[in-house]
Order: sequence, then structure tokens, then C-alpha cells
Amino acid sequence: MTPDSPTFSSVAPAAPAPASSVAPLMGFAVLFRMALAEIDLVPLRAALIDRAARNPDDAHTLLDLSTVLQLTGNREIALQVQAQALRMQQLYRLSPHARPDQIRLLAIMGPGDLMANTPVECLTESTGIALDMLYLGPGLPFPSSVPDHDAAIVCVAESDENRPLLAQIGRYLQDWPRPVLNAPDRILWLSREGVCSRLASAPGVVMPPTVRIHRSTLERIGAGTRPLGTVLEDDAFPFVVRPAGSHAGHGLVRVDQPSDIAAYLQQQPELEFCVTRFIDYRQPDGLFRKYRIALIDGRPFICHLAISERWMIHYLNAGMADSAAKRAEEAEAMETFDHRFARRHDAAFRAIHERMGLDYLGIDCGETPDGRLLVFEVDNSMIVHAMDPVDLYPYKQPQMRKVFTAFREMPARRIAGREHAHADRVMAVRPLAAEGIGAEPAA
Repeated sequence: MTPDSPTFSSVAPAAPAPASSVAPLMGFAVLFRMALAEIDLVPLRAALIDRAARNPDDAHTLLDLSTVLQLTGNREIALQVQAQALRMQQLYRLSPHARPDQIRLLAIMGPGDLMANTPVECLTESTGIALDMLYLGPGLPFPSSVPDHDAAIVCVAESDENRPLLAQIGRYLQDWPRPVLNAPDRILWLSREGVCSRLASAPGVVMPPTVRIHRSTLERIGAGTRPLGTVLEDDAFPFVVRPAGSHAGHGLVRVDQPSDIAAYLQQQPELEFCVTRFIDYRQPDGLFRKYRIALIDGRPFICHLAISERWMIHYLNAGMADSAAKRAEEAEAMETFDHRFARRHDAAFRAIHERMGLDYLGIDCGETPDGRLLVFEVDNSMIVHAMDPVDLYPYKQPQMRKVFTAFREMPARRIAGREHAHADRVMAVRPLAAEGIGAEPAA
């Protein structure tokens, strides 16, 4: 082993050996479940702050504190605390010891908020996967040694900020001698504009083009000095606008007429926006339906169905908990998904898998009045979980077990195929220079 040709093996530690004063990592899944259960996180936040003050080198506590701060609406402070934790420690493991029968999965993560990475902790929580999480990012060195593992998955989500990181992760993983899931060059295709471009003319898919424009262009459209048709395919309203790079409905509105734009921009300080044609996807009963689908190795799995009187649907504001009728419809959709919805849109799902080329991704979608798959968003960072109250949503547990089983089988298939072809291969990596992001891969 030389500095120019480092190796990594099973003897490489998953994380620094914890001192007695270092608390075990709780992790995102545990904390997110508490938040969904409406447990008051303020006492826990105070306890974590006190523990961090008493043990300033405890990276586990700082990372958990960062998550709690995000879940309680303190994003900027949370990211500062997260950066402090990652400067101390880049590798984290939830369970201290992997059993011989467990798949060892190395998740390559990036710094950021709750939408910055695939929610891999939720996906692996009950699967028997032993998860190591390696954080890479600005100011964080790309290590020359990592724990041995059976497969790796790139969890970093596409964003303007993450594009340089994804490119460097691609170079870091070049010739990686273990299966790599969700190749970073494919994740780079997941911008809203990129997805629209790749799915253009895909059979059975409707996804209106998304165009990124400057604030000044939007202002001119609102003032009537620039026709909408110079940006979209025609001058017809309505259209949908959101700040570039936003998620979870932040700043998302429907613009019905030019005069709506000035009022919108008074509320939004951003300089760049994404605009797309609005498609009315109401069903005959007047309700909107949005499906969240996990596409795993090309096979679709329903994760939820939100039903609402409003076009902009989030599961938590769709009134699912208050309506037995909506829950009954969601239960039926899950029970019949494989031979109804999935079969109805088989060509569309196959096209999405082929054109996006990712092992795992999430799709938010609906159906057009003429029965085609209306795609709202495709990415690798949608929250997928089985944490809803079982008394209200008993039908979700068996469905989500299917999702998690498929997620576990995804690396298992790669491992089985790779073991035969590379049984004698040595585990070696090409590291990036110690300064991390901005450095080029070593020769």
C-alpha cells in the first residue's frame, strides 16, 4: 500500500471508536418518527445542546442536534451545527456491529438540509442492512480508506450547490470494485429541466417543459412587455412558477393572469425561477390525486396517494387523517396497484427507468383526464417512510414492507452478480486530494 495507491478493507473503522462520553447516534429515522408522532422535540433539543456543551467533541450529538433543529424549523443554525459535526467526523454508523448475514451498504452523503440526500435511513431501517454513512462536501477530504462494504449508494441529491460535488464523487468512484448504486452522473440528470428533457416524448408520459428564467424576465411578462410565448410554447395562462432549486412546494404558485406576477415577486426574493405549463389534472369527482412512487430497479411501488380539493397537494395537508373515505381509496390503490395503476402505466414507468438510468428514484405524479401519467417531479431525495399511525393507516405497513424489501434486494442482486465476476479483486480506491471539494482526483 502506498499513498498513491491506497486500499480499504474490513479493518478500516466505520467511525472513530466512541469514548464513554460519546452518545450513540440516534439518526434521522428515529428523530423523524418522533416529529411525525407530534412529540415535542424542544426538551430533546435542550438536552442535546447541554450534552454538546459538556462533550464538545461528540460528533454524534451534534449531528442529532442538527437534525432536531431542522425538524423544529431552525434550518440555518442546523446547517452550522451539522458543518461542525462533519468537520469532526465524516463517517457514521447507526448499529455498532454488522452480522455476517447483513448487507453492508456504504451511503455517500452530502451536507445540507433534509432534502439534500436520499432518506436512506428510512429505507433501510427494518431491512437488515448495516448502514455506514460517509459525508463528502466542501472542506471535507475524500478519504483514502473507508470501511469495507458489499455495495455503495450515492445519496446526494441534484441541486445547483451539489453539481460540483456529484461530479467529483463520480471521479472518486471511478473503477470502484464494489457495486455502486445511483451513479452520480445519472443523478446530475435530475434537475427539473433535465428530467423534462429526458422524458420528452416518452410513451405514456406527460411532463410539460420546465424553463428556468431570470427574475427580470418574469417581471417583464407580468408587465406585459414580454410575451409568455417567448418562454413557454404559447401565451396561454395559467402557468406554474417556483424559485429555482426549491422543493416541497416552497414558493410554488399558479399564475392565472399577468397581474398575479407582481404580487408573487413581492413575496419571493430569489433571482431565478422555474416556470412550466399548468395542467388541470382533476378527476371527474372534482378531486386532485397525487401518487408518490418509488421506482426500484425499474419496478414501481406506491408509497402514498394524497387526495385533495386543491391542485397543490402535500400528503400532510390533504386531509387524509380526517377522511375515512380518502384513506379507504388510498388502501384500495395500494392493494390493487400492481394490476391496475402500474399495469396501466407500464410503458411510462419502463421509459422513465430506461431514460433516467437510476437504480432508485422517486416520482410524484398524477393522471391526466385522458389517462396518461402526469409527472410532477423525479428525484432521489423524496421522503419515503412507514411512520404514519398504524391505527389510522393499517394498510400502509404491508405495502411499505414491499418497498423496503425491494430496496434491500436491489444491492443484493448487484452483489450476487459482482461476486461471480470479481471474486479475486482487491479493494482499492482512487482518492481525491486532502483539501476535498475543488481538488482533482489523484493520479
